[in-house]
Amino acid sequence: MRERYSLFALADPVFYDSPTRWRTDEKPFGAVGRALPDGFERSDRDFWVSVRPAGGELPAQGWKVHVSAAMDNAEDVLDRVWEYCVPRRIAFKFLRDRNMLFVQNSKYAPRESSGKFVTIYPTDEEQLGTLLTELSAELAGQHGPYVLSDLRWGEGPLYVRYGGFARMECTDANGETVLAVERPDGTLVPDRRGGGFTVPDWVTLPAFLEPHLAARKSRSAADFPYRVVRPLHFSNAGGVYLARRTSDDRQVVLKEGRPHAGLDRDGRDAVGRLLHEKDILERLRGVPGIPELLDHHVVDGHHFLVLEHVPGEVVWRWVGQENPFVNPDVTEESVAAYTRRALRVVATIEEIVAEVHRRGVVLGDLHPGNILVSEDDRVWLIDFEISTPAGRPHRRPPLEVVGFAPPWADRSGFDADRHAMAAVRLWMFMPFHRTWALDWSKVDQFVSVVERRFDLPEGYGDSVRAELAPRPGAVLSRLPDYRPLRVDVTAAEPDWAAITDSMVRGILRSATPERRDRLFPGDMRQFTHEGGGLGFAYGAAGVLWALSVCGFGRHPRHEEWLLDALRRQPPTQPGFYTGLHGIAYVLDHLGHHDVALDLLDRAEEPTARVTAPGMLSGLSGIGLNLLRFAERTGDSRHRDLAFACARRLAERWERGVGPREPVGLLGGWSGAALFFLRAYEAGGDRSFLDLAVRALHRELDHCVRTRNGSLHVEEKGVRTLVYLDGGSGGIGLVAGEVLRHVEDERLAEALPAIVLACQPEFVVEPQLFTGLSGIVAALSRMSAGDSSTEIGEIVGLRARRLLWYAVSYQGEVAFPGGQSYRLSMDLGTGTAGVLLGMTSARNRKFEFLPFLGDGVAPPVAT
Repeated sequence: MRERYSLFALADPVFYDSPTRWRTDEKPFGAVGRALPDGFERSDRDFWVSVRPAGGELPAQGWKVHVSAAMDNAEDVLDRVWEYCVPRRIAFKFLRDRNMLFVQNSKYAPRESSGKFVTIYPTDEEQLGTLLTELSAELAGQHGPYVLSDLRWGEGPLYVRYGGFARMECTDANGETVLAVERPDGTLVPDRRGGGFTVPDWVTLPAFLEPHLAARKSRSAADFPYRVVRPLHFSNAGGVYLARRTSDDRQVVLKEGRPHAGLDRDGRDAVGRLLHEKDILERLRGVPGIPELLDHHVVDGHHFLVLEHVPGEVVWRWVGQENPFVNPDVTEESVAAYTRRALRVVATIEEIVAEVHRRGVVLGDLHPGNILVSEDDRVWLIDFEISTPAGRPHRRPPLEVVGFAPPWADRSGFDADRHAMAAVRLWMFMPFHRTWALDWSKVDQFVSVVERRFDLPEGYGDSVRAELAPRPGAVLSRLPDYRPLRVDVTAAEPDWAAITDSMVRGILRSATPERRDRLFPGDMRQFTHEGGGLGFAYGAAGVLWALSVCGFGRHPRHEEWLLDALRRQPPTQPGFYTGLHGIAYVLDHLGHHDVALDLLDRAEEPTARVTAPGMLSGLSGIGLNLLRFAERTGDSRHRDLAFACARRLAERWERGVGPREPVGLLGGWSGAALFFLRAYEAGGDRSFLDLAVRALHRELDHCVRTRNGSLHVEEKGVRTLVYLDGGSGGIGLVAGEVLRHVEDERLAEALPAIVLACQPEFVVEPQLFTGLSGIVAALSRMSAGDSSTEIGEIVGLRARRLLWYAVSYQGEVAFPGGQSYRLSMDLGTGTAGVLLGMTSARNRKFEFLPFLGDGVAPPVAT
């Protein structure tokens, strides 16, 4: 998910948008305008063009054929498919242009869809067998990416899988609307598309496909002299694996390149970059801090570089673990110790870069993701896919990390590496590179913060400023229509009223009522989830609710947009944050009571298939909303449905909860605990209160205490989390609510440790769900009963830290969205959510999310 954000940054320089809106000078494939014979029809959907016999009836599902192609042969492959399918009256669809083919096969595209250029729909198995045999001959010698979800036919570009032809949808266990296939009994189930070939359990593999499945299984790596221990990373370009050499059990790293996949801006595939990296590593052999190239192997067309395994943590994570300001208990000693280590690491990086330059190589991709640091502060540089020999003509790197790659065209070669090194020197102390990439005037602000916080050598900050500063005439931001902020976000005592007024102006100014898919720009999930532009988490409903509850009134024109969108095509998924229930909650809050009740009726049938416990799209969010409507309307039917959800969740709990199930308020059992608590309040059944406590204990089982005693959710082997979504902050919110009703030693002991965990100054992003504004809001509410000056100052300071992320949107205050490549205005990831966090910091009993209660403590149950 994280890597896909770059795809949704292609179409617009300001906000995330669908890749289908990305436009360049690239012309459509010739087949888009090719004349059709009588009896055929053509239609467009998203970036696909469909060609089919008019009036022809296709089965709802069956065996479909995917034809793969690369950028250099796509037009030829498409013409051959056309010449085969049209005379035989076989339906097919294809990507409309090379832009979309690039998106499908780019490095950060979903691996399960890579390679799917043309989809053909045989009417039955007999036609399937004939088509595969005949079309494979027509396409002999053609090439394209391997379609990982399918079974390959022979050695050519044809792949087969069983799936839906007609667009059928169902609600999955997580409450999300997904593409479906139909079981023999008529039940719709998710149409699974993963990284491997599978067949539904009721479907028999045709006999003519069995040899190809056997060939797939027989393609073993028996002659491959390495044994994979575990994957370290996956992308559409291939995997990186920890492995052992079978001859001597030496631990190594394997880096894979998939042919024709993982394209960069130059159209070069992963194999091309891997072979280029091999050449660079040969040139750098013997440089201290550069892992040794040990071998190169090719297996079934996939290339593998075998690299020396070096101990160390990626600097992204190392700084997240070691920087004192990511922890709540900052001391002079911890700051001084980190400063010494960070400066030592920076100096070593500079030494390695200098030696690389002496070897005549431009790194081109220096950033913290390509730097490893060991426990004893030894340093290695990795990943030389886009490094180049010095002296090459200037060109923009085909892959780059924003904030480290210079945005100005006059910086290239060694000069570009020096720019990246200066960015690393700043980032080691303040890791906000994507924020300053949105607005380079932030660099001066961040350097000033670093100079105040760390005892740096004289001139350290000035050298960073000098290297990263735009040269005369350069633009400060890649955002069009850039204007400096109209309000001061750097003041020691911010004017909160002016700042929040500016945020609201920015939100309203960003609205696009002329669009049908979304009103307020937000997260990429507006486009990957059905109805995402309408919902509470990422769509119009959540923004309108945030504006209203924060005191900025109603906006009838935008409410009408939401009502019109629902009339055109209401979502089918029932969940609260992602579907019908959240929209109903907001419309009822805004006075559209009849429409809200209609949406609840629509949600009833798909709710029956939801089993996930979380609030985001699962049963707890649905049940909480039904309880709220039962209370407001007095309708016993809503109450009955709510308690039916509670009983289903209770039964699921008793069947056992898997260790890999999500943790936290939105996706995990903390949300269920809040629902159980409200069910207890509504009905008095003590068993629900007991379930709330047990569910929270389960969540605490996934937490760890850090050295300072704070409590975080442990994402094993990766990081610890305190966010609302997936972190201890959300657990603490519900624990505080439960402790108003029942005494529980474990929860009472955990709550102060979670409050402590919510006090870091440095958090990577400002978001409500997975960023600082949610942490600030959780801290505010959990400490609402503490009237001490100290906690008030802590909350106020953390709220002021939100302004570090503030950037200009047409002169108004706005905030980066998920992964910070683009701005966002939604509730879950954007400016509306930050508005909720700021409001919560100023009113610590503020209900910044639905169902948290009014802050009044009921009697404790005995």
